[in-house]
Formats: sequence, C-alpha cells, structure tokens
Amino acid sequence: MLQSKAHGDKVKQGLLPSLEDLLFYTIAEGQEKIPVHKFITALKSTGLRTSDPRLKECMDMLRLTLQTTSDGVMLDKDLFKKCVQSNIVLLTQAFRRKFVIPDFMSFTSHIDELYESAKKQSGGKVADYIPQLAKFSPDLWGVSLCTVDGQRHSVGDTKVPFCLQSCVKPLKYAIAVNDLGTEYVHRYVGKEPSGLRFNKLFLNEDDKPHNPMVNAGAIVVTSLIKQGANNAEKFDYVMQFMNKMAGNEYVGFSNATFQSERESGDRNFAIGYYLKEKKCFPEGTDMVAILDFYFQLCSIEVTCESASVMAATLANGGFCPITGERVLSPEAVRNTLSLMHSCGMYDFSGQFAFHVGLPAKSGVAGGILLVVPNVMGLMCWSPPLDKMGNSVKGIHFCHDLVSLCNFHNYDNLRHFAKKLDPRREGGDQRVKSVINLLFAAYTGDVSALRRFALSGMDMEQRDYDSRTALHVAAAEGHVDVVKFLLEACKVNPFPKDRWNNTPMDESIRSNTHRRRIPIMARRTERFTKTWMAYYNHSQLDPKNPISYLFNCGILK
Repeated sequence: MLQSKAHGDKVKQGLLPSLEDLLFYTIAEGQEKIPVHKFITALKSTGLRTSDPRLKECMDMLRLTLQTTSDGVMLDKDLFKKCVQSNIVLLTQAFRRKFVIPDFMSFTSHIDELYESAKKQSGGKVADYIPQLAKFSPDLWGVSLCTVDGQRHSVGDTKVPFCLQSCVKPLKYAIAVNDLGTEYVHRYVGKEPSGLRFNKLFLNEDDKPHNPMVNAGAIVVTSLIKQGANNAEKFDYVMQFMNKMAGNEYVGFSNATFQSERESGDRNFAIGYYLKEKKCFPEGTDMVAILDFYFQLCSIEVTCESASVMAATLANGGFCPITGERVLSPEAVRNTLSLMHSCGMYDFSGQFAFHVGLPAKSGVAGGILLVVPNVMGLMCWSPPLDKMGNSVKGIHFCHDLVSLCNFHNYDNLRHFAKKLDPRREGGDQRVKSVINLLFAAYTGDVSALRRFALSGMDMEQRDYDSRTALHVAAAEGHVDVVKFLLEACKVNPFPKDRWNNTPMDESIRSNTHRRRIPIMARRTERFTKTWMAYYNHSQLDPKNPISYLFNCGILK
C-alpha cells in the first residue's frame, strides 16, 4: 500500500513515467509521433477489437482527434495520451501481455491451422427434417473464439446467422437456475446422463426427465422460466438475457424456422403430452403454449462471433468479457458447465468427455458451443452432421484443439511434455527477464527495452555479477539506451556491480568510449559532477535530466 502510494507520488512529481508515457514509448519505437494505423495494428495484435465496448471512449476520442487536427493520421505524445487515458488500464494490461493468452498472435496462428485441417473433413449430412436447415451449404465452416479478457479471433464463415437449436438448452437452463436456484429447478429435472437418444419418451425412476440437455428436460426447463407471463413476455425476457450474454452482439430470430419446427414437431408434442400425463410440469402449465415457447427458443439466431461471447460468459463465471456486466450467478454457471460436460453432446457425450474433456453443447444446425473454463469460449459451426447429430468438422476441430493445447480438464498444467499451454509465455520468465533485459542493452535494442518497461519489468534488475542494463549499455557505447534508461525509466545512475564499478566506470574502461559515448569518456571530472547533480536532483530538472546533459555539452 505504502509502496503503491510512493510510486504514485513519484509519477506525479515526474520522477517516474506515467502509464500513458510508457505506452507511447512502446508503440512509437523512438519516433516523436505514432501513425494511427500503427496504434490500431498494435492493438489488434493483442486480441482486442476497435469495436470493443470497453474501448468506446478511446475510439471516440481517436475519431474526434482525427477530424479536428491538421495532421490527421499522426499522434504526438500529448494527443496520444488524450486518446488513451480513459481506457489506459485495459490498454496497458493488453500491451503488457497480462491477458489470459499472452501471445495471442501465436495462438491464433495455431487456431487457423486447426481450422484448415478440419476444413478438409468430408462426410456428414446436413439436417433436412426442417426445410430451413436443409438450405445451408455443406461447405460453410466457421470458428470464433472470445477469451475471458475479451480477446477475439474469427476464421471462416463467422458472420452467417444460424439457429441455436439444441445449443440453447444450456443457456435457458442457466437462466432458470439464475432466477430460481438449483434446488427448485431440480425438483422437476434430473442431473444424470440418460444413455438414450435425446428425443426418447423416457423418464428416470422418479418420473422426471434425466437432465436438461435432452428434449424432455429442456421442455420442462422451458416451463420454469418466467412462470405466469405470456409467451411474448417470456420471449422478450430470454432475448434480453441472450443479448447480455453476447455483449449486445447479433442475436436474432428465424420465424420461418419457428413455423417449420412447430409444423414438424410431432415427436416433441408426444413428449409434451407424456410429460403432462406424468405431472412433470409446474401446476397450471399450458403445455401447448410451452411447446410454442420451446420452438421459439430453438429458433433464436446467432453468428459464430456472437455465440463465442456467450460461451466466454460461461467461461468467465457469468460475467460478459466485453462489457464486464454480471449476467449469470456463479451457481448457474457451475451447474450449466457440469451438465454440458456430462450430457451436452447427445449420444457422443461420454466419448467427448473422455477425449476432449471440456463442457460443450451441439445442435442440429451444426453448431458446437465449447467452453474452456477460465480461459475462453468458442463456437464452431458447420452444417454437415455425423450419425450422432454432431458437426463433423466441429468434432474434428475440438479433438485437434485438445491434442495441441493442454485444455482437457485433466491435463496436468505443471508436468506436460508435448502440449502447448497458451496461458503461459514460454520458459521461466524470472530467469529469462534478466537475460532479455541485459541482452537488449548489449545490442542497443531500445524497442525491446520499451516493451520491457511497459510490461512492468524492473529495469534495474541485476545479473549474477550485480551488473545492470545501464552498466552494459555504457560499456557498449549505446547512447540511445543510456538516454532511455535515465530519462524514461529513471533508473539509478550509480549502481555498483560486484567489483564496485559504476556504469560510468564501464564507459571509461571500454575501448570504444572515445568515439561512442562522450558522456562517459571525455571530461570525466565534469561529467561526474553533472552525473552526481542528476542523481541528487539538485541542479537538474528531474523531468528532463538528459536535456540538461545535452545543454551542458556533455551529451553530444
């Protein structure tokens, strides 16, 4: 607490750079102005989108700045700070690689490879029991993902609307548990896999549907939502929930699919009457109206992109990643993911749990809603289905994803040999950070040093000889590095290594000092006095000590 306050005081006094300054230094790479396109490109490389609701203030200010300044495509430091200050915490987190998947570009390149591999899969048949489903091309194939930090990636046909169908079952179960609680909901529906086809007329030994993921259970859960309201009010209520889960991205409704579902719904009507006979509904339930509502919910439309945000809301404990709004209770999310894991993939649920080990729900439109808890949500969509009713390409993609990355629920996160862990940057960072810092100083790589400073790295770290980056830069004659470390990072100018040598001593000893760094070579006595003055902050402007050194004629 005291350290944080002291740090804040130093920032205010100009002794330490602000987050806005560090972000500018990182993106500008030594230039005085940043091209707008460069900032946008750098932002997208972190996984964030310019349409992210959390960046609205930044993007609005950026647009306004571009309209009102003469140099419309370039941002100097002051303009840049003005644009980013409203969202600086999120932006700094992104550029410091503090999101759940730090190296997002590398990870998405793997996703693209998995997508292309699955694209080659042939076979399967597009569902045709409803004419609207049969109209989709078997070549359509899209994958979208959204992490719990709102990092987004899409590949393929991800903007084509399609109906959720059975993918809506876990979502409406989550709504019911969120509103009514676990105990109440499970008075009417069980929690066990049935071992039977999803549309069987069969109940458990307590005369209840086996679980909310089979048709009988989903119909009963539908009857629990907003009891006492008419179907129009119920539908609006669920649509509001869906929009919140999707971060207000596309959620629509296919009336043609709804009408076709109702006209070809004899099996579901048979299940409904069987449930009514067994008194599975709450008292006073209009079974026919409930079936209409059930068909409506199956006909809700999404895209891969909007559905991936829904899945990410489940992965994020009920908080929508791109709005930050709490949509579902932790209890509702936990129960939903548990049932998706055990019952979500029709008759393939056991195989999927064994091989993939992640909560998922498939639908006859070709969608697979996949959740990697605490990491991300995905929607895979391809209309051709296998004999179990699951997307052929989607199943292949899920298998490959877990074969590549240690996302299976029972993959060991500490002791794995061949699988990638996108949640970790490669190697031991505590060891690598010192090596990377000193190597950047040795090679004069100021761009790398800017990235390290923005990431919160201690720029005064020492190696086993207690040498700092300033020691190395001075010895190698890299003026730009010395300037950056002193001016931007405000490092201690007089650290001593194990032999009691300072960076100035290193410069004097270096064979290159006379032609590379006059500040640490000639007029040593005069430089020492100025260096000490800077260190004591008595004669220098603490906000710009390097300018003083130039003005004195010591830095040239």
